[in-house]
Amino acid sequence: MKKVFAPLLFFVFLLSFVASAQILNPVKWVWKAEQVGKGEYKLIFTAKIDAKWHTYSQYIGEGGPVKTSFTFEKNSAVELIGKTTERGGKVHDEHDLVFDMQLKYFEEALICEQKVKVKGDTKLKGVLEFMACDDHQCLPPDALDFEFDLKQAGKGIKIEWDSSRSQINSTPEKLKFDSAVQAVIQQEIKNDSLQTAAVSAGNKYGEPQSNCGTSGKTEDKSLFAIIVLGFLGGLVALITPCVFPMIPLTVSFFTKRSESKTKGKFEAFFYAFSIVFIYFLLAVPFLLFDISPDTLNEISTGAPLNVFFFAIFVIFAFSFFGFYEIQLPSFIANKADSASNVGGLVGIFFMALTLAIVSFSCTGPIIGSLLVGALSSSSGKLNLVAGMTSFGFALALPFGLFALFPGMMKSLPKSGGWLNSVKVVLGFVELIFAIKFLSNADLVAHWGILKREVFLGLWVLCGVGLFAYLIGKLKFPHDSPLQKLAPLRIFSALLAILFTVYTAYGIPGNDLHFFSGFPPPKFYSILKIKSAIEPIKNDYETALAKAKAEGKPLMIDFTGLACVNCRKMEENVWPDLEVVKRLSEKYVIVSLFVDDKEKLPDSLQYVSNFSGKKIKTIGNKFSEMQAKYFGANTQPYYVLISPDEKLLTNPRGYTPDVQDYVSFLDCGLSAYEETVKQTSLLR
Repeated sequence: MKKVFAPLLFFVFLLSFVASAQILNPVKWVWKAEQVGKGEYKLIFTAKIDAKWHTYSQYIGEGGPVKTSFTFEKNSAVELIGKTTERGGKVHDEHDLVFDMQLKYFEEALICEQKVKVKGDTKLKGVLEFMACDDHQCLPPDALDFEFDLKQAGKGIKIEWDSSRSQINSTPEKLKFDSAVQAVIQQEIKNDSLQTAAVSAGNKYGEPQSNCGTSGKTEDKSLFAIIVLGFLGGLVALITPCVFPMIPLTVSFFTKRSESKTKGKFEAFFYAFSIVFIYFLLAVPFLLFDISPDTLNEISTGAPLNVFFFAIFVIFAFSFFGFYEIQLPSFIANKADSASNVGGLVGIFFMALTLAIVSFSCTGPIIGSLLVGALSSSSGKLNLVAGMTSFGFALALPFGLFALFPGMMKSLPKSGGWLNSVKVVLGFVELIFAIKFLSNADLVAHWGILKREVFLGLWVLCGVGLFAYLIGKLKFPHDSPLQKLAPLRIFSALLAILFTVYTAYGIPGNDLHFFSGFPPPKFYSILKIKSAIEPIKNDYETALAKAKAEGKPLMIDFTGLACVNCRKMEENVWPDLEVVKRLSEKYVIVSLFVDDKEKLPDSLQYVSNFSGKKIKTIGNKFSEMQAKYFGANTQPYYVLISPDEKLLTNPRGYTPDVQDYVSFLDCGLSAYEETVKQTSLLR
């Protein structure tokens, strides 16, 4: 019975611990040596990578994430033959905007092979280093020691090792073992360290003084956002000259031609449903074809495609300005119109299709914007379907609504010159987006022509042009004479000047929170812009001493030089005025880089009794500190402590929501104030 239940109890304990400690190990390595000839071996390193995680190639440039590398100790009896090759499950090779470099990485699996020739029986040792990341976080780089026992005249020997650093087996035959048994062996070997982590996590900093900071789960709001944008895009399309005049005509057609009002309403509803279905069908090809996320991602990262979209949006803009009209080939509209003469529901469906085709000159640019925004997100295909469907729903809504309540049509404004004004305003919006796509290409291709100041300057020109148009100082080909400024036009002009002034405000380096993600990052600028928050870097002792001297709590920022989400927090959340106020005035901040490769002095290097690894670098030191005392190894990771090193509240990871992050900081401040009060009472 013990043999049955002991592993089960261990497994339950392990799951409960991992859930609380948050120690992640998404990349598991196995290595083996296979003889391929007399005195020749092939060393095979295989990484099994958990879903949604990846690890980087050996062959990427410096200045980015930590690449996979194999360092073989010098051995006169071993000769390396060629370079270490690599292959994997899903291979990605693309330009990364955050690191501004080409990155190659692997999902699911990575297999690296190195051929060697031995001159005699010997052991070959070395170190394997790698980094694991997903879409939201990167783990500190890990280093594994490996060793091979190579024989000059071995006979079919295959030796397998795993990343728990113990030899699994050595046999002259092909080795086969149960993967579950191997997993148990690995976990049993690591169990002491895990238990140590469970104990150590509470040793120094203790339990949180307050639980007010326990929330903080972030949700992916991109799907909801694209649905809202699609719906808003459909509403905008309704007030264009191509669609708006069709609303009363179409609804009247159905309600008047039918034998009964009930049938007329049903046909109008079916017409509206057909519009929604048509725009849904436009997204179906992206579901049927296996388009990888990387292919979709090229829309937002590839220079050629971004230049293409820049050109398309400029073409759309000048079409809206009235210099020419974009239409689908006439034979398509003619065929759809002919099919609409067929009786019954089929004819009604083709009437809806005719509307979609003939209104393309107005809806096309809006759909194009939606298409790019949806496909450049992480869930591109799903977002596209949702966005296109919500666009069609908004476009179809008045046809069904006015069929149900025909009296409401009397409240519709009459068609007129204002419809063309809507198109011109949309033209300026298209130009603004076009500049964004050109900026993407500029960042990727390193042209250096659209630095942050130049980008914002062009937006200012667009804002000035829009304002001049709205007050009647700028004319386009199809504009009607402007007799007076209507209230809505005045309001729109005020919005245009607000946009212009706010954009100009960002040129000297001020934060533009409403435009977050659109202008180039601050580091890509002509002016050397300093951050509002300057943490102490890699010096915990100095930061703690400063916190004691100033009587402030300390925020430990476990970060990484190669951490994407760390940069997002620093560029999008930290510059918020409320965050700046708290971090610069209420806290002392220390940023500890867990991937810093600077070597520690020999006298300060040691073998950890927590992980069993040798702590050689500054990054090793802080990575160990994070895992040992806080049971986590993801970045960014924010810990709030008092000057006497008491944990104030539950630590927090990546938190893109500013208000949520502010609440977290306020929670720590409240807990610190309470700690100070209790200390005063004890005295």
